[in-house]
Amino acid sequence: MAAVIYLENLTKSYGRERGVVDLNLEIQPGEVFGFIGPNGAGKSTTIRTILGLIFPSQGMVRVFGQDPIGRAESVKGRLGYMPSNDGFYRGMKVVDFLTLMLRMQNVKGEGRIRELSDYFELDSKRKIEDLSQGNRKKVNLVQALAHEPDLLILDEPTNGLDPLMRSRLFQLLHDENQKGRTIFFSSHTLSEVQSFCHRVGVIKNGRLIEIQPVKEIRKRRLKKIHLQLAKAVSEEAFLKALGLGGVSEVNVKADELSFLFSGEMNSLLKALNNQDVKDLSIEDPSLEEIFLHLYQ
Repeated sequence: MAAVIYLENLTKSYGRERGVVDLNLEIQPGEVFGFIGPNGAGKSTTIRTILGLIFPSQGMVRVFGQDPIGRAESVKGRLGYMPSNDGFYRGMKVVDFLTLMLRMQNVKGEGRIRELSDYFELDSKRKIEDLSQGNRKKVNLVQALAHEPDLLILDEPTNGLDPLMRSRLFQLLHDENQKGRTIFFSSHTLSEVQSFCHRVGVIKNGRLIEIQPVKEIRKRRLKKIHLQLAKAVSEEAFLKALGLGGVSEVNVKADELSFLFSGEMNSLLKALNNQDVKDLSIEDPSLEEIFLHLYQ
């Protein structure tokens, strides 16, 4: 089955400024793909090339097997995009703006606008300029979903939404995915990625450093260690006494320590035998802690 999104050696540079470098990615039909990275990592540049809004410096971009720039009309009718920041005609009423967006895309969805507005408790008769940030976010969501696209690209979709609307959004996206829709989900909120996405790509300094199923990332040999020692110790003194590699994210508070460990557990236990340990616990790190480890 052909990939919905296909990137081959995608590179985009802005003169001397880096955008993205040699990105290779395939997203399959019906997949929910999480895209994670700090600000400036290249997430927005990647999304804009997928949308056909900017030309790549080199490499190939295909959406539904087509060039999103050369075949823009046929691609964009099947695609729903929610940007991280709004760009509305603020003097317009919500319903007028949403109807205009449908006409510009040459797609239908007037009935779906009413349905989604009711679902998100959005007053479509109000002017956009009078809406709160959270309600403007809902306008973006309705605009992206109204024409029932085959591919949804969502950039930080939950920013500004209250917990109830976040819950409704994820229920709706789950239902849409069950219908076969593919979802590309860019977020800083790692708990959302952990609970919602099938696979995740981690981008750093314009390069994809990891693409894995979420469950596989959590299975990797990385543990979080909590220690209580008989007396207070500095991080430098503890690491020197431990004498092991594979230690990161060390946090010291007097006689209590925590850190991530990626080495052999037997080696760690032998090294701790030389410490005056009062209490020890070993657990799986959260997805957020794993990603922070990868960013390091």
